[in-house]
Amino acid sequence: MSDLPDRRLHAYRPDLAEEALRGRVEALAFVEGNPAMVTVPVVQLRPQPDLSASTDTELLLGETVRVLDVAQGWAWVKADRDDYVGYIPDYAVLPDGPVSTHIVTVPRSFVYSGPDLRFPTVQAVSMGCRLKLVGEHSTRGTLYRTLEDGSAVVAAHVAPLEAPPADDFVAVAARFLETPYLWGGRSGFGIDCSGLVQLSLMMAGHAAPRDTDMQEAGLGRAIAPEELRRGDLVFWKGHVAIMEDETTILHANGHSMTVAREPLEEAIGRTERLYGRPTGYRRPIG
Repeated sequence: MSDLPDRRLHAYRPDLAEEALRGRVEALAFVEGNPAMVTVPVVQLRPQPDLSASTDTELLLGETVRVLDVAQGWAWVKADRDDYVGYIPDYAVLPDGPVSTHIVTVPRSFVYSGPDLRFPTVQAVSMGCRLKLVGEHSTRGTLYRTLEDGSAVVAAHVAPLEAPPADDFVAVAARFLETPYLWGGRSGFGIDCSGLVQLSLMMAGHAAPRDTDMQEAGLGRAIAPEELRRGDLVFWKGHVAIMEDETTILHANGHSMTVAREPLEEAIGRTERLYGRPTGYRRPIG
C-alpha cells in the first residue's frame, strides 16, 4: 500500500497489525493488544527485535503499554503515553504489574533493600518512574516510603501521582544539567534533546510527542523568533532546545555530550555550518 502510516506511531507488519489500522494496511491478522506494565527502571525500545538495532526511545518503570506480540524473547509493544511502537525484551513487561501510587521527581534516585541509606541498593530509578508505595518509615531523621517487599525509597524523591505537577517545565529541564547525552534516551541516566523536552513537560503535566520532527510539527503553536521567551522551543533539523530565558537555551546535545546551557546565538553560529539555521520556533504551553 502507498502512504503507509508512520511506523513509529502505528503498529503493522506483513503478518500482524493493530486493529485500529484495519482497512489502512495489509496484514494477515489484526489485534487489539493486551495491556501490560513496564517492570524495569528503564528499557530501550527498538525498531527491530535485535539488540544491535538502534534505540528509538525508552520506557520507564510503571509506564503502560499494549503488547501486540511476543516471540523469541521480544515483546512488540505500543506505549500508552505517546503511542510509540517498537520492541523490548519480554522480561521487561508484565500483564499484572503493581498499581502505581507515586512518581519519582528527582533526576535519579535509588531503591534500597530497606528504609536506610546504608542498606544495599536494589535498583536505580529515574525521574518519571512509577512505584507502588504502601508505607513509610523514618531512619535517623530521614523519611522513606516503602514498597510491598520492604524495599524503600527516600520520601523526598517521590510524589503521589495525584499531587500537583511541577509548575515550570524549564526548571525541571534544568535539573538535568550535565546528564549524559544518549541517543534515544529518556531518563536521568542519559537523555536526548527531544527526550528532555518530553520528560520535562510530562513532569509539568503536559503531553508531548517523542521525536523532534513530531514536536516541531504539532507541539503547541508556532511563533516568530522575535517572540522567544522562557519555555519556548527552538528547532533545527533533528534537534530541539528549550529557551531558559530570552537569550539562553538548555539542550541535550552531541557537541558537549551532556545536557548543557549556552547562549542561543552561540549555538546557532556553531551549528550553522553542519546543520543550517533553526527551522522553527514553537511555544508548547499557552
